[in-house]
Amino acid sequence: MMTIKQLSVFLENKSGRLNEILDILGKADIRIIAATVADTSEYGILRLITSDAARAYEVLKAHRVSAQQNDVIALTCRSSADVLASQLSSFAQEGISIEYMYCFSIREKVYMILRTSDNSRLDEIVQKYKLSIITEKEFMQL
Repeated sequence: MMTIKQLSVFLENKSGRLNEILDILGKADIRIIAATVADTSEYGILRLITSDAARAYEVLKAHRVSAQQNDVIALTCRSSADVLASQLSSFAQEGISIEYMYCFSIREKVYMILRTSDNSRLDEIVQKYKLSIITEKEFMQL
């Protein structure tokens, strides 16, 4: 399966913490490809796709930032809500939950980053439903 490495960074809920993390990565010349922040009352989770996940992870760890790497899948399709719904229904039809998803659009295409409840079946689903996967290399060229 062609997955992409994603960083999950745990953020304290305090003013300026997100800026600190991005500054650390910026000073290491790490490019942010996609990002999302989810929060709870106690902490936030910054999920990032970067130009070099392994290096970004090491830089964050060197600065004592709590982070982990995860495998996610990136799909692309036409940026229409009905097409997006059709793509995502493939997982529901197979009984696989989408744990989280974030996306962005460039012109007529949407790029979806998602984590599912069963990564072991991703190859099967991508082939069965003819989903358009985007590789890490392609993602970095956006």
